[in-house]
Amino acid sequence: MSGLPTVDSHLHLWCLGRSRYGWLDSVPELKRTFTAAQARTELDAAGVAEAILVQADDTLEDTGFLLETADAEPWIRGVVGWIQLDSPARAGAQLDQWLESDKFCGVRHLVHDDPRDGFLALAPVRESLSLLAAAGLPFDVPDAFPRHLGAAADLAGALPELTVVVDHLGKPPLTDPDAMARWRRELTACAGRPNTVAKLSGLHIPGAEYNASALAPVFHESLELFGAERLMYGGDWPVSVLSGGYQQTWQVLKELIETLSPAEQDNVLAATARRVYRRGTVA
Repeated sequence: MSGLPTVDSHLHLWCLGRSRYGWLDSVPELKRTFTAAQARTELDAAGVAEAILVQADDTLEDTGFLLETADAEPWIRGVVGWIQLDSPARAGAQLDQWLESDKFCGVRHLVHDDPRDGFLALAPVRESLSLLAAAGLPFDVPDAFPRHLGAAADLAGALPELTVVVDHLGKPPLTDPDAMARWRRELTACAGRPNTVAKLSGLHIPGAEYNASALAPVFHESLELFGAERLMYGGDWPVSVLSGGYQQTWQVLKELIETLSPAEQDNVLAATARRVYRRGTVA
């Protein structure tokens, strides 16, 4: 693993003066601004070269803030932002606006916070996602289990030209064996669609141990399902502040990734993210 470049495929920044971030009301420890300078300090300590920023609020203001930040920071390789997927006309206009920046590289919607269980199957949403596919942009699905992991597999089947990114392995319910069986079936269905990829990120589960031994089963299962060429590392900072911070997250996943072959490590650490988000080579 020594010397291999690393792209963190899942890094957040937020500015409380720019967007509402309503979900932070229930997480007071994170209800403060997190800056690019703070993130760079964490990445430097871990030896991580570059990162993809991922939206944290379903607003144009949040995406605008991320793109402005990325334009000023060469180490930020891209931004996964937001468009209004349930309105194809607005989604198309917003997509055109964001694509004026060469840092815009994908779209995400906070499906786990959306009250509509069938959001990913809505006809307007599917129409908007077809626009993404036509533009060659992937779609990230966050915290998909239990409401949306099966729907993500259905979406990938319905739109085979769209790359569907399953964030955080769909959030495996590590402390619930019965729920894990369902998660396993639904993740297997996702992996069965060749246009899906997944992130080794956000695996701090409340009540579950976070160490290499505890995560080894889901790590190896995801590797068997997707292959290293469809997996990518993500630090999920600053959400990871709740569970030990960036360095602990990195060290645990690094220990697991180091068990792979050099080619597999390169895929998980950088090549998959570069390919999915069309970011070229690491500087």
